[in-house]
Order: sequence, then structure tokens, then C-alpha cells
Amino acid sequence: MDIQKLLKKYVPMTETAFYILLSLTEPRHGYGIIKHVEEITVGRLSLGSGTIYGTLTKMQKDGVITVFADEQRKTVYEITDAGKQLMQAEIRRIKEVHHNAIAFEEGFS
Repeated sequence: MDIQKLLKKYVPMTETAFYILLSLTEPRHGYGIIKHVEEITVGRLSLGSGTIYGTLTKMQKDGVITVFADEQRKTVYEITDAGKQLMQAEIRRIKEVHHNAIAFEEGFS
């Protein structure tokens, strides 16, 4: 799938997709992703295995992540170059949202 199609399909990302990809700054297995997301969101976001594995399967099919098995025969997920481009686009979008939230926050006090 080309990058423009991926951008249309994934940006803006669901919070689940965003945190899954954010967890793949290093290769991780599914449970490792779940634990990492809980840790970095201080328990606010707890991904169920049904949610995470459905999203991982879709991302793998779209070429956003790749899969390999490690020595313990666990499935390990790794972000692809296309996935990195997606994250760069999404991070730019979130930075803009954050900037505007700060700029207009007082209007809602």
C-alpha cells in the first residue's frame, strides 16, 4: 500500500493504534505492547488482547508493522518505514492539536 493511501486510512489515528505504534520504538510482543501502553499512560489506557491483536493484524496486512518470531517462539512486532512515516504525520497532527488547545484553552474557563 502506498504512503498516501496509508495516511488516508490511518490519520487521524485511534488512540489504540497510536499507542501500539508508539510502543514499537523497539520490537515487542503483544503482551509487551499492552504492558508498555499501561505504563506510559499511567494505567489510563488498558488495551484488551482482542483490541490489540485485531489492530496488529490489520497493521501487518497494511505493511505498517512486520512480524517475526523470537527464540521463545513469541510473535514479535516491529514498525516498518511506512509505519514510521505514518507516526511522523500523526505526531505533527497531534502537535498542532496540542498547540491550538493551549492557545484557546482560556476561552473554556
